[in-house]
Amino acid sequence: MPDFTVGERFRVTLFGQSHGPAVGCVMEGFPAGFAPDGEKAAAFIARRAPGRNAWSTPRKEDDRPEILSGLNENGQTCGAPITALIRNGNTHSADYAELKDTPRPGHADYTARVKYGAAWDGRGGGQFSARLTAPLCFAGALAKQYLEEKGISVAAHIARIGTVTDAKPDPVQPALPLYAPGAFPVIDPERGEAMKAEIEAARQQGDSIGGAVRCFAAGLPAGLGGPYFGGMEGKLAKALFGIPAVKGVEFGETQACGSANNDAFCVRDGAVRTATNRAGGILGGITNGMPVYFTVSFKPTPSISIPQRSVNLKTMEETPLAVHGRHDPCVVPRAVPVVEAVTAIILLDAWLGK
Repeated sequence: MPDFTVGERFRVTLFGQSHGPAVGCVMEGFPAGFAPDGEKAAAFIARRAPGRNAWSTPRKEDDRPEILSGLNENGQTCGAPITALIRNGNTHSADYAELKDTPRPGHADYTARVKYGAAWDGRGGGQFSARLTAPLCFAGALAKQYLEEKGISVAAHIARIGTVTDAKPDPVQPALPLYAPGAFPVIDPERGEAMKAEIEAARQQGDSIGGAVRCFAAGLPAGLGGPYFGGMEGKLAKALFGIPAVKGVEFGETQACGSANNDAFCVRDGAVRTATNRAGGILGGITNGMPVYFTVSFKPTPSISIPQRSVNLKTMEETPLAVHGRHDPCVVPRAVPVVEAVTAIILLDAWLGK
């Protein structure tokens, strides 16, 4: 599978660089005859857009997708690949001039330089940038809308920022959506204020902070996925690790003993269910009819203004480096819709193959 493509039946391919003219995506395999809600999709993308609040980068982009193909004259998907373009406008490429030969610690700068040589476009992180999650969110927005028509809901929230954790939904019957539209993406607003304080404290120090996102998918039928390398955990985890800054994915939860960890089977409304949901809705790589849920860990933003040590790749001498420019002090709040988007893409891909 190419580096920028995810999915099998429903395939999403990303293109573009952070400071290029535009970023975008091509979607293949989306079912024909579906009329996406453009305003709803734009609102979803706006949840991850930069420059909207104090806890994100000041870089402000419109992030309105231009659909170039894939819809008929009635605004329905027609079976052709759906191509969407999102223009880049507010770029400050000069901020990266001094970084061309000095890789930022924690970033892909060094490994990209090794792989692509001096030709690599490192402005804003190039093709490694989280800027490409904008078109990824557009693809996920359409996938979410389609799944909702089938009774499948996908929703995420901030599970943790620094040392502050959010309330945890009921894993058996989560109340989705998990927070009010337009609000900081947490269940408990009081804990959300404490998270904002953690972000601001890191920002004031020129530092950054990490955390985690928890995602739920409810309404899935039993039987999606397969054993071993066809398992839903593996498909979701592979795609989720494609999101920049992701360092871990954990499904469900584990207890010390099998007697405490196993989910007892029961019958609810004439269907086989489990009394608890520590498995996270997946057994043997196959959905069991319970809500699927998992937690995604994000590292702190590597770009910080505190001086760090690096190497000048031209002189091969160690050198101090303080990163300037515009960066998120915490990526977690804007990552919430990205996790939802990736999840919806993989679930739609699995649903189409059932």
